[in-house]
Amino acid sequence: MCARYNLRITPAEAQAAFDLLRAPEWQPRYNIAPTQLVLAIRETDEGRVADRMRWGLIPSWSKEPKTKFPLVNARAETVATQPSFRASFKRKRCLVPATGFYEWTGPRGRKQPHHVTVGDEPFAFAGLWDSWNDELESCTILTCEANALVSPLHDRMPVVLSIDAWSAWLSEESERGLLESLLVPYAPEEMDAVAVNTVVNKVGNETPECVEPVG
Repeated sequence: MCARYNLRITPAEAQAAFDLLRAPEWQPRYNIAPTQLVLAIRETDEGRVADRMRWGLIPSWSKEPKTKFPLVNARAETVATQPSFRASFKRKRCLVPATGFYEWTGPRGRKQPHHVTVGDEPFAFAGLWDSWNDELESCTILTCEANALVSPLHDRMPVVLSIDAWSAWLSEESERGLLESLLVPYAPEEMDAVAVNTVVNKVGNETPECVEPVG
């Protein structure tokens, strides 16, 4: 599962890291939560662009944009056939840039957050997007079985795409078999996880303390 993450880079850094046509409208974020606006990267005829979308996919066929349970994540194992995601999986794939994500352990009321990173550079989750009534764009993050690093924290993890997989994921020409082959756990030896300050437990907290190691 992925229900909280961060993107702690400037617009210029995002443009350079993801080879974007222009710098996106963005400010460094330490505590991104569902239903908030996030960056999603798409391929256009001119090149890659990053736009802000609501996190929690609203299928184009939904009767209204409000849902009781936002589609924050999509399971990689069933995304190609699930009614809520299959159309987006075919034609509306995106990258969701990040610099880390959070998982929690421990009993209710005493949850300990852990910050998971991929090296020292920004990385990208595999994402899907859709447009409701041509006025609200939203996205979801794909998840897969957790690798050896994340599994002590949670049995699921977001699908992290390696840099050499970005183009294939965004391309309209990629076939289903190729796309599904990308939806696997990221190499655990290239990731790190550390316990961090419980200030991140509260969604409204947006300070560097959210990624401050403890213990």
